[in-house]
Amino acid sequence: EFLARWHRVGNRQSSLDRLYEIVRQLQGAAVPASILESDILPTRMAYGPELLDQLMASGEVVWVGREPLAANDGRLSLYLREQLPLLHPGAGADLPDGEVHARLREHLQNRGASFFRDLYEAAGGHDPQDVLDALWDLVWSGEVTNDTLAPLRAFLWGKVKRTTTGRRPRLPSAAPPSGSGRWYLVESLLEPRPDSTVAAKARTEQLLERSGILTRDTVAAEGVAGGFSALYPVLRALEDAGRIRRGYFVEGLGGAQFASPGAVDRLRQPSEDEALLLAAADPAHPYGAAVAWPPHEAGRPSRSSGAFVITVGGRLVVFVERGGRKVLTFTTDEGLLTAAVDRLRRLAQRRRRFEIETVDGDRAVATALGSLLVAAGFVDSYKGLAFRE
Repeated sequence: EFLARWHRVGNRQSSLDRLYEIVRQLQGAAVPASILESDILPTRMAYGPELLDQLMASGEVVWVGREPLAANDGRLSLYLREQLPLLHPGAGADLPDGEVHARLREHLQNRGASFFRDLYEAAGGHDPQDVLDALWDLVWSGEVTNDTLAPLRAFLWGKVKRTTTGRRPRLPSAAPPSGSGRWYLVESLLEPRPDSTVAAKARTEQLLERSGILTRDTVAAEGVAGGFSALYPVLRALEDAGRIRRGYFVEGLGGAQFASPGAVDRLRQPSEDEALLLAAADPAHPYGAAVAWPPHEAGRPSRSSGAFVITVGGRLVVFVERGGRKVLTFTTDEGLLTAAVDRLRRLAQRRRRFEIETVDGDRAVATALGSLLVAAGFVDSYKGLAFRE
């Protein structure tokens, strides 16, 4: 519950300043691109895509790919432009090394920011889709980015049509939507290179800003190079300077816990027992990261793209698998399940296709949660429980 308050989940403010604050807190967090604008940013403000477009067009915010995911998706991180050299972890070790990849790298190194048509010509006679695929390989490896989110949004929707004739493929008059905008090397934004000590301090402070209370498991979930031991000297120095506090704030999370100013006071605020619906991959909930998932006989939750959790007063009540077909419950308390039903109904209203087939491994309609869903307007279809307005 503290973590959701720390991220100001439920705030309905809508302004560039509020979005700037959100990006500052989320910097470096690797989140699935498919849920960034649908399930992460809207939980923290009244979000409109034009707001993020404005921050990117002004050069204040940049996005960097972190790794590919299945089915036209990948993880990315947002950064404030001036913080990127300090916080960027660097490209991964396994970089794509095909012929087209090499030609695209060489062109961007020699010519700088380029449009897709220039990149296509530099690739030398390959199918436009092959060039586009190679370009996105470079994006997800963290080597290349764009000055707008427009191509990313198009990427999430699908691919361009391949050329099937024997002639040299030609690029249409307009670049494919997922190739629009200007592409450039992330490396060009990383100068001047910061001192390693300064960078380590900035990354540690960023983790504290995002989590409020930093634990060993939190650092492990963030995938920090070197783990908790790499950050410990910085944390100890910040503690000695009076910038942070060390203590045993949360039972069960180990003795090495460090808190940002004000975090402990917020942690001690009375519970509001509010029901929250959050993406399973959202940094604003701790399950599967700082806190282990509760065990369940019918399945194992994960922080996967498209999955959701419903908490009440911070307690995990429901896990919804991607697509909504399978649901796991973590309580038999009817009051908690009733609170979760309202959030499930809201989720169903936001999804074009949403039918709950099983709850805890059983046919949904035959379960306690299923009975509450039927009473809330869900109907038993041939596949499962579906909401009909």
